[in-house]
Amino acid sequence: MTIRIIITDDHPVVRSGLKALLESQPHFEVIAEAENGEVAVSLSKSESPDVILMDLQMPVMDGLTAIQQIRANQKDARILVLTTYDTDADIMPALKAGATGYLLKDAPPEDLFEAIENAAQGKVSYAPSVVEKLANQLTSGPTRTLSRREIQVLELASQGNSNKAIATQLHITEATVKSHFVHIFDKLGVDDRTGAVTTALKQKIIRLD
Repeated sequence: MTIRIIITDDHPVVRSGLKALLESQPHFEVIAEAENGEVAVSLSKSESPDVILMDLQMPVMDGLTAIQQIRANQKDARILVLTTYDTDADIMPALKAGATGYLLKDAPPEDLFEAIENAAQGKVSYAPSVVEKLANQLTSGPTRTLSRREIQVLELASQGNSNKAIATQLHITEATVKSHFVHIFDKLGVDDRTGAVTTALKQKIIRLD
């Protein structure tokens, strides 16, 4: 059975390389390419692919938003994330949005081929680092896992934003920001913002762009 694939990535060289790699396999057919999430959403409707390869960081519309919109319109869409990022801030939202799998761009070709085949069958495939993070989520307990909002607060703090600036960007009060930091410090076992940011970076909870 031929698996029809859409490649979504904002870098033409990456798309070209992926297309050549995938079409080296007789049962893969790249039916379209998208340079951003908005194009991917449109193509998913018109082309009805078996699998969509989705980068996350793209202009116009990012991969996370695209996954959410595609899944809202096509509940059975198979979307395989293929990205360079393996932080909690990227992985968890993508999986919650409905990604069928999550691979890193440095994965061996054989792993990518297998992940695409699994996705076409509705099976999940994760990069080893993603599996490790999911396992940590399960073993650390719900009280030790940072919420999406807490991750957003930490990301903004890592960029040097004050509590006031964080509150403004997230449309919450400064008191709420301070409350988030109290919970973050407790969960990460640190005493201040610097320690929280450093620990979060080491544990790949957040990343510096």
